[in-house]
Amino acid sequence: MSAGEPGSVVRRMLLGSQLRRLREARGITREAAGYSIRASESKISRMELGRVSFKTRDVEDLLTLYGITDEQERASLLSLAKEANVAGWWHSYSDVLPSWFPTYVGLEGAASLIRAYEVQFVHGLLQTEAYAHAVVRRGMQGASEADVERRVALRLERQKYLVDERAPDFHIILDEAALRRPYGDREVMRGQLQHLIEISERPNVRLQVMPFSLGGHSGESGAFTILSFPESDLSDVVYLEQLTSALYLDKAEDVGQYEKALKELQSDSPGPSESRDLLRGLLQLS
Repeated sequence: MSAGEPGSVVRRMLLGSQLRRLREARGITREAAGYSIRASESKISRMELGRVSFKTRDVEDLLTLYGITDEQERASLLSLAKEANVAGWWHSYSDVLPSWFPTYVGLEGAASLIRAYEVQFVHGLLQTEAYAHAVVRRGMQGASEADVERRVALRLERQKYLVDERAPDFHIILDEAALRRPYGDREVMRGQLQHLIEISERPNVRLQVMPFSLGGHSGESGAFTILSFPESDLSDVVYLEQLTSALYLDKAEDVGQYEKALKELQSDSPGPSESRDLLRGLLQLS
């Protein structure tokens, strides 16, 4: 699968949302749907959110329960179920990834717009190889060099999204703290700052720096990413990474709060041109 091709994660979400609409249109509860496929209500919920893979028999039974008898419609949905179970290119890295991260990689690769705020370090899509090594080594203390190399390789593979012919728009706000906190030696940091200056010139990248001089701001809760997709059936997803897990928020009220915070961050931060000047200033000081 090429870097920009929508992955199985998104297909699962699309199929799940369609199954949810069919169930609700018939007035069938999740509990009743679960009973029909010998599963729990929570299993139906996870299926409708695209959080699990789909068994062909389960989808067939649900479509029958929902009154879908048209062979063409059934075939289309069953085909989507089959495609949704195909492992993404990142599956081969699962041995060095936390359990919650492959879902994010799939969503990131299918997004048409990625908006993010980062405070601890430079966003993974913008890291140089040397900086990524320093970050991964710090986060995977005690890991073998081979595992570190594989994690870095995945990060570099993800970065191909930004230069793909179907590259997403990427709007990133980096807190000044992320630019001043050293990962690696002086040359590593200089190389990272120079890379940010160069990549910020790409037409699909909008990079802003939130300077210390502003003081408090709407990003006080920490880093977050908002993913938007070209498929009209899919709602935006907010990704929040935690120490031992991650949250994927797609309820409109939750997404709305993060979109509001992001707009305030964008409004309060210097624009892309002024932010490049800030980066050049930091490069001269480094």
